[in-house]
Amino acid sequence: MRSCFLALLLAASPAFAQPADWPQFRGPNGSGLAGDQPGIPVDVGPEKHVVWKVALPSGHSSPIVHGDRIYLTGVVEKKLLTIALDRATGKTLWQREAPYQTLETVHPTGGSLAQSTPATDGERLVSFFGSSGLLCYDPAGKLLWRREMGPFKNDFGAGSSPIIVGDRVLLNQDHDTGSFLLCVDKHSGKTLWQTDRPESRRSYSTPVVWTVDAKPQVVVAGTLRVVGYDLETGKEVWTVRGLARLVNPTPVIGPDNTLYLSSWTAGGDAEDRFDLPPFPEMLKRLDANQNGTLEPNEVATTIIKERFPQFDVDKDGHIAGPEYEQTRAICDQARNCFLAIKPGGRGDVSKSHVQWEVTKGLPYMPSPVYHQGHLFIVKDGGLLGCLDAKTGQLLSQERIYGAGRYYSSPIVVNGKIYLANQEGKLSVVEAANGTRVLHRVAFGEDVYATPAAVGGKLYFRTMGHLYCFSSEGGR
Repeated sequence: MRSCFLALLLAASPAFAQPADWPQFRGPNGSGLAGDQPGIPVDVGPEKHVVWKVALPSGHSSPIVHGDRIYLTGVVEKKLLTIALDRATGKTLWQREAPYQTLETVHPTGGSLAQSTPATDGERLVSFFGSSGLLCYDPAGKLLWRREMGPFKNDFGAGSSPIIVGDRVLLNQDHDTGSFLLCVDKHSGKTLWQTDRPESRRSYSTPVVWTVDAKPQVVVAGTLRVVGYDLETGKEVWTVRGLARLVNPTPVIGPDNTLYLSSWTAGGDAEDRFDLPPFPEMLKRLDANQNGTLEPNEVATTIIKERFPQFDVDKDGHIAGPEYEQTRAICDQARNCFLAIKPGGRGDVSKSHVQWEVTKGLPYMPSPVYHQGHLFIVKDGGLLGCLDAKTGQLLSQERIYGAGRYYSSPIVVNGKIYLANQEGKLSVVEAANGTRVLHRVAFGEDVYATPAAVGGKLYFRTMGHLYCFSSEGGR
C-alpha cells in the first residue's frame, strides 16, 4: 500500500529533474519537462546526431519510453497496431493488432486512426483506438484484457490518451454525445468508476493528476469548463467555467502547484464571435423543403456548413431545433482563454480561484509547457509566446521557424524548447523570456507526435519514421 501511494505521489509531481522514463503523452504527468540531459544536442537533424532511424507505420501517437522499450501505435492497411521497439536499436520487438467491427471516422486532413498515445508503468502497457477500445498488454505483448468501445459520435475521431496512476487506468472521452471519464483496474480492466460528462462535447485534452491537500484529483478540461474529480470516487470536487467550446491542450502544473490550462477555437474571441440567430429565424431563412429541420445543402452559405456534424448531434443528417439551440448556447458561452488556477477549491471556483487570465495568442492544439517561471505556448503560424507564470504578463511573442499548423506539443530539455510544426520543421528555442531560435531544421515529413526525451536520447516521430538522437553515439 505504501509503495503504491508513493508511486501515486510521484506520478502527480509537477516537476522532474530528469525523468527515468517517459511513460505517457508528454512524459511524467503530461508536463513536457525532460530536465537536464547533456547527451541531447541542440543541432539535431535528419543526418546529424542520429543514433538510429527506423521506418514506421503512419500514426499520430507519440512515443513513450520505459526501461529498454519504446511503445507507440500505428496503422497499416486498416490494421490498428500497438508496437514495441528495442530502445537501443529501434528494432521492432513485437506488434499486436487491435480488433474492431467498424473503423471510426477521423478528420480528413489532420486525423489518423492511431491518434491516442499509449501509457505504461513497466508492468502494463495500455493503448487506445477509437475503433476498438482500451487494450492492456504485458511487456512481452501478451493481451491481458480489453475494454471494447467505439466508434464514437464524432467525425474527428478519438484523440485523448489514457494514463496510468498507481493501480488505475484513466481514460477521458469527450464526443458529441456520451462523453465520460473512465477509471479501471489496471490488472483486470474492471470498472472502478465511470463519471458521465454530458456537458462536454468533442474535446481532446488528456487528463492530468493534481495532488491537493495530499489527495489526488483527476483534472479534465473540456467544453466550457475544467473539472477536478476525486481519484478514488470519480466525484466532481471543483470546476472553473469560461473555457472554449472544445479543448485540445492538456493542462500543466507548476512547481508551486498552480494549474495552468489553455483553450482556443474559432468563434471564441471577443472580436470574432459566431453570430447564430435563434432556430425559428434560421428555419425561416434556410428551410427550403419546409420539413422543420436543416440539411447540409440548406446551410451551404453559413458558418454551419463546415461544422454541420457538430450541430447534428445524433448524426441523422438533420439539424433539429433542440440540437441547434444546444450548440448555439455553447457558442454563445464559449471564451478563448489561458487560465492560472489556485489549488484548494470546492464547487464552482470560477471567481475565487482564477489567479489570472490571458485571451490573446493562444494555441489550438499544442499544450503549454512550464519552465523556470515561464509558460511557453505556440499558436498556429509559428507564433511562440512566453508568459510570466505569476502574472500572465506576455513577456515576448515572436514568429519562429515553421509557419502553418502545430499539432505536436513543445517539450523542454536542457533549458531548450523543442517544437515542430505539421510540415516537419523543427525549432529549438532558448527557454527564457525571449524567443531566441538556436537551431532550425526541416525533416521533409509531416509531424503530429510530441517528442520524448529520456536517458540522454531524443525520440522524434515523423509520419514515416522514428529517430533516436544523441551526441553520444550519433553520427
